[in-house]
Amino acid sequence: MIKYNMETKKIITEDIIDKRLEARGVKFDIEHDEALEAIQEFYEFELTDSYSRNPDYSIYAETTADGYEVWVATSGDGRNICVGEDIHYYEHDLSYKLAEAMTDYNELIYVDDLEADFVEDAVTSVYDEYVNDMKQEVEDELIEEGYEYEKE
Repeated sequence: MIKYNMETKKIITEDIIDKRLEARGVKFDIEHDEALEAIQEFYEFELTDSYSRNPDYSIYAETTADGYEVWVATSGDGRNICVGEDIHYYEHDLSYKLAEAMTDYNELIYVDDLEADFVEDAVTSVYDEYVNDMKQEVEDELIEEGYEYEKE
C-alpha cells in the first residue's frame, strides 16, 4: 500500500503580491504628485522650492561670471560649496543627486525649480525603488507565512 502525502503548498504569485501591496496603499499606475507624496511620507523628507528655512540639502541654478548656467547640489543651504563635488555643468546629473538626497535622511530638500525634468526623473526613480522595497517586504512576509515560490 502506497501512502501519499497530499500537502497543500501555498505558492507565491504576482497576484498575491500585488493584492498585499495594494492593501498597503502601494500603487503601480501613479501620477507624479502622488508618487512624490508617497515617497516623502515613507522616506520622511519634504521637497520645497521655498527658501525660507534652513534646508538639509539644496539644488539650485547659478550663473558663472561669463554667463554660463551651472547647478549646485550640496548638503545644507549652499554656503559651503565644494566646487569639484557640488557644481554640475549638466542638469541631467542632478536626478541622481536628488534621488540620493531623498533617500539619505535629509528632512528638508530645497530645489529652486520643482518642475524641472530632473525632479520628475528622481521622483520616478525613488518611487520605483520604494515599490521594489515594499515588494521584497511582502515576499519575505509570505515566506515567513509558509508560502514558497513554485519550483520549475
